[in-house]
Amino acid sequence: MTESIVENITKPRRGRPPKQARESQDTRAELIRSGLEQLTENGFASSGIDQILKKVGVPKGSFYYYFASKEAFGQAVIENYATYFAYKLDKCLLNEAYSSLERIGLFVESAMDGMERYQFKRGCLVGNLGQEVDLLPESYRQQLIDIFLDWQQRLTACLEAAKVEGELSPTANCALLAEHFWVGWEGAVSRAKLVRSTQPLQNYLECFIAGLPR
Repeated sequence: MTESIVENITKPRRGRPPKQARESQDTRAELIRSGLEQLTENGFASSGIDQILKKVGVPKGSFYYYFASKEAFGQAVIENYATYFAYKLDKCLLNEAYSSLERIGLFVESAMDGMERYQFKRGCLVGNLGQEVDLLPESYRQQLIDIFLDWQQRLTACLEAAKVEGELSPTANCALLAEHFWVGWEGAVSRAKLVRSTQPLQNYLECFIAGLPR
């Protein structure tokens, strides 16, 4: 994951600051990673700041040196995940060594490898939080919507390229197909996590590709 998260600090910083700026940046990045693990595995309702701080070894009183609030911390975790996932998508969907539709398969294979690597304990952070949206700070809602729209736009561009290559019908509504993919994808990820198998992801890919207008 890239750690280039920039946010405005609106509250006075509390707690004892670290001695070096580099140490501060590293600790902040570790807190974001720890938060990502907790939220991805346990969801928002079951995750607590205390667990995250303990894993990184940061005193509770120092939390507000790194983040203006718990809400700002969550926003940074979500943004960090979005940056990572966008990179992952581009790596697959812009890979010119494959046809446009094959690139979608590359993304699914990468996702299956990731779920197996973490023993199906982690799903999609954005999808997980979307299911808990009524429990989240209201600011998270638009942030999650914007991330889903970004993913849809990236997939829409890939499907439009498939049109040019003759893999899709010239009349295909690529934006609608991309939205359909991500709505169904979150369900497939949830099922894969439940049954601890990548088969739901493979099944979903095959059905999506088979249903595309030619």
